[in-house]
Amino acid sequence: LTWCSPGWIKFIEHMYPDHLGHLSTCKSPQQMFGAIAKTYYAERKGLDPKNIVNVSVMPCSAKKYEANRIEMNDSGFQDVDLVCTTRELGHMIRQSGVDFKEIPDAKFDPFMGDSTGAAVIFGATGGVMEAALRTAYEVVTGREVPFDGLNITPVRGMEGIREAKIKLENVLPEWSFLEGVELRVAIAHGLTNATQIMEDVAIGNSPYHFIEIMTCPDG
Repeated sequence: LTWCSPGWIKFIEHMYPDHLGHLSTCKSPQQMFGAIAKTYYAERKGLDPKNIVNVSVMPCSAKKYEANRIEMNDSGFQDVDLVCTTRELGHMIRQSGVDFKEIPDAKFDPFMGDSTGAAVIFGATGGVMEAALRTAYEVVTGREVPFDGLNITPVRGMEGIREAKIKLENVLPEWSFLEGVELRVAIAHGLTNATQIMEDVAIGNSPYHFIEIMTCPDG
């Protein structure tokens, strides 16, 4: 089970606590970046983490709750200090009278290195799944996924529950035990669809190796 949706985490904690052990331990991108900013980045730049204020702009109001979870301060400092929704940011921009047409183009500061296309799609339902499949397939086979432009189209779309199968063939010698295995994955958004998926998991009828769930429609 994977995720980057705090609403889904709250849901599984309350409704399916027996299956928390199957949940990916990776933090969401918001929290990963916050932790890196307060540790790795602070060390590289010779900064005191207590003087870093990490502000996150997110479309999801549940990200405010996520940032304040007690687990999100392993370094001794809160990973993310403030969360502003995109709607709130829009109001601030309008109130400040900022006109983007009058602002010259500029590039982001490259202090954390370059990102990949897989990083961009995390926010959409199925994005985490697609990014992981791209990496896993290449690690196991030594080749890129057999989809045009690396776009694993079966995991994309607006259906409440989506399924895909990817067969592993001609794998690298160290992964020979996976030769011929057909990976079965599922993506769901919305808690009604999440419940349908999780009920099958709970009774042992789920056929999937990898499941991604997002609370909001389409991510």
